[in-house]
Amino acid sequence: MTEPVTPALREMRWWDIDPVLELERALFPEDAWSRGMFWSELAHSRGPEATRRYVVAEHGDRIVGYAGLASSGDLADVQTIAVAQDHWGTGLGGRLLTELLRAATAFECAEVMLECRVDNVPAQKLYERFGFQPIGFRRGYYQPGNVDALVMRLAMASDSGPATESTSVQGTGIND
Repeated sequence: MTEPVTPALREMRWWDIDPVLELERALFPEDAWSRGMFWSELAHSRGPEATRRYVVAEHGDRIVGYAGLASSGDLADVQTIAVAQDHWGTGLGGRLLTELLRAATAFECAEVMLECRVDNVPAQKLYERFGFQPIGFRRGYYQPGNVDALVMRLAMASDSGPATESTSVQGTGIND
C-alpha cells in the first residue's frame, strides 16, 4: 500500500494566478478576488522591500491550496487561506497557516490579525488551535450577503515565533 502524497508548499508566482483564480472562484463564488488583486499582492512579495508572503500547495500538477500574508510595521494580516474541498480535513490549512506565521516572524511582526466569516466554524477552530483569540466583529464585512466577520488576533512571541505551544513551524516542505 502506498502512502498518500502530501501537497508540497512553495512560493506563489505569477504563473500560479490562473489556477489559483479557479480555486478562488470555486470556494468563494460571491466574493472571489480578481486577477488584478493577486497580481498586486504578488508585486509586493519579492525583493528586499517585500511586505507580502504568498504560498501555494501543489498536489501533483494541481494547486489545492494557497495562502497570503501582508505586513506593515510590526503588524501582519492574514489576507487569505484557501484549501480545495477534497483536501479539507487533511491538515493542509494548518500547514498553510504555519507558513504564514513563519513569514510574520521573518517580517518581525509583534501580532497577526485576521478576519473570518462568523459562520465558518472550522476555520475559527483552526485559528484558535494556533492561539488566535477573538477580539471583535466587523458587521456586514462579507458581501454580498451582509455576513459579519470575526476579527481574531495572535500575539507573537518575541524570539520564537507564535506564542503558542501547539504551533510547529518546522517541516512545511516549502522552498524559500
